[in-house]
Amino acid sequence: MQKTNYKDITRFAFHYWGQNKWLGLGAVAAIMISVGIDVLIPLLTGRIVDSLSQGVPGDPRALSQALMYFWGFVAAAFGHYVFWLIAFKLWNAFAVRNLHTLLGDALAKVQRFSAEWHANSFAGATVRKITRGMWSFDVFEDTIFMGFIPAFVIMIGMTTMLTIQIPLIGLFAAAMIVLLIGTSVFLAVRVQAPLFRHSAAADTQVGATIADMMTGISTVKSFASESREDDRFAAVSQEWKRRANRAWQTAANMDFARSLIRMLLLSGMLGLTIYLWKEGRASTGDIALSITSSFIIGGYLRDIGRQVTELQRSASEIEDVVSFWLRQDDIQDIPAAKVLVLPEDHAQRGEIRFDHVGFGYTAAGRRVYDDMNVHIRPGEKIALVGVSGSGKSTFVKLLQRLYDINSGAITIDGQNIAHVTQGSLRQAIALVPQEPVLFHRSLAENIAYGRIDATAAEIEAAAREAYAHDFIANLPHGYDTLVGERGVKLSGGERQRVAIARAILADKPILILDEATSSLDSVSEHYIQLALERLMEGRTTITIAHRLATIQNADRILVFDQGKIVEQGTHKELLSQDKSVYRSLYEMQALDLVGA
Repeated sequence: MQKTNYKDITRFAFHYWGQNKWLGLGAVAAIMISVGIDVLIPLLTGRIVDSLSQGVPGDPRALSQALMYFWGFVAAAFGHYVFWLIAFKLWNAFAVRNLHTLLGDALAKVQRFSAEWHANSFAGATVRKITRGMWSFDVFEDTIFMGFIPAFVIMIGMTTMLTIQIPLIGLFAAAMIVLLIGTSVFLAVRVQAPLFRHSAAADTQVGATIADMMTGISTVKSFASESREDDRFAAVSQEWKRRANRAWQTAANMDFARSLIRMLLLSGMLGLTIYLWKEGRASTGDIALSITSSFIIGGYLRDIGRQVTELQRSASEIEDVVSFWLRQDDIQDIPAAKVLVLPEDHAQRGEIRFDHVGFGYTAAGRRVYDDMNVHIRPGEKIALVGVSGSGKSTFVKLLQRLYDINSGAITIDGQNIAHVTQGSLRQAIALVPQEPVLFHRSLAENIAYGRIDATAAEIEAAAREAYAHDFIANLPHGYDTLVGERGVKLSGGERQRVAIARAILADKPILILDEATSSLDSVSEHYIQLALERLMEGRTTITIAHRLATIQNADRILVFDQGKIVEQGTHKELLSQDKSVYRSLYEMQALDLVGA
């Protein structure tokens, strides 16, 4: 994960605040007016007390003067709450818009990260980071705009007013406020920040562990491993408990230290006022002014201590989503990237060339290709065979530009795929994986995923070609049936047929089949092989073959071994070679079948 600092978090915040700046500025203006009015409350309270204390009870002149200040007090209090309401209305709209945009941006950014990034990241942890970052940003901006700004306005306003009215009290209050804020900031940055950062990391691990368990719940149940998973989760959650408890207990201690300083401020202001009254330098109204001011300042200072803690905690928890925002993905469209243009003649579409391609997986430190050269003609049916790790899957991943090559070039219809937009490249390729992933949406939506404008009739036609219509029609809600997370409500064969229907409907010039019939029973496989043969007509097809019996009709078979194509030819040509790698693989599978 990319390291972040306070400068990055500030840039991130201003990026989103700037998109709705007028709402934010309006909220801040209303807050400052509201809090500014609050500064008048102690002054008016003191004037009321002075007015009443200067006359005997019932003195009309004293009463008139006191009532004038009283109605001023009522007006000030009413104005304070009216502007506070306006501030909250504007702020709520401002904050909701920011969170909505942030959430959409984070998801969009993560979706576009490279396949290698996703392969090395827990999906559950990523979800946790995004949602936690969103809500932490809400706390972060609330703390600054609805916490710090009002507090600083009241501190400046109150100390200025007190310094004018009772200079000694004003200067003492200012000194104690500076001491409290300085102590709060120091403790938050130096003591609490590392603790909250470690707590956030442990929280992410908890989310990742839960997601991992839920994703593999069928495996957990099949091995009766619930207790073992409970123990595994207990170890992770225990570490979170330890870190969170330390962070929270430290925060409580820091809050106690700030409370002592605040108590010193309040008692000091009151004590000094009593001393000045004794010396004849303060009136009864000044005592009321000082007491009221001390309670208002104390209230804001109590909150500011908590707010410093909240700011530090939220800043620590925002770091993950800020790192997403800062991260430049490994796979990016070049600035002048163009849309992949397919030849008008369908028969000429789908020519593929690997030209001196070199590639290795950075994270794994594993070199796969050094000088890969392949030419696939438009409409040619190619099969890739070889032992696991020989480079078959890498071939199709590079063709989809899920990874960038280190050297050489890959072209489709004469266009370097590194120079075209990723979207247009992948829209030219249909994929039927060995383990199809379905969304927890309706069957119709899953089949039409590669062509969202398809009509109901076209969806049904594709399902019929994939021999999926009959089982879909027998479901309670037919094509509107929800398939469950990752298609868990369907059998493996049913999921595979839905994936094949999706590819049929997508109608792309290049088709990638990752042993697309591996999950089917023999009867379904027979019919779907017929459907796939029709689908492959006029399309360049690349089949990653695990069962060699399914690729006997391929135009050409490429045999991979340790990142190199060691043999190529038709099924018959390769079998005719006595010591060919292909023949060894084929005979090994045939012996396994006989033994079975």
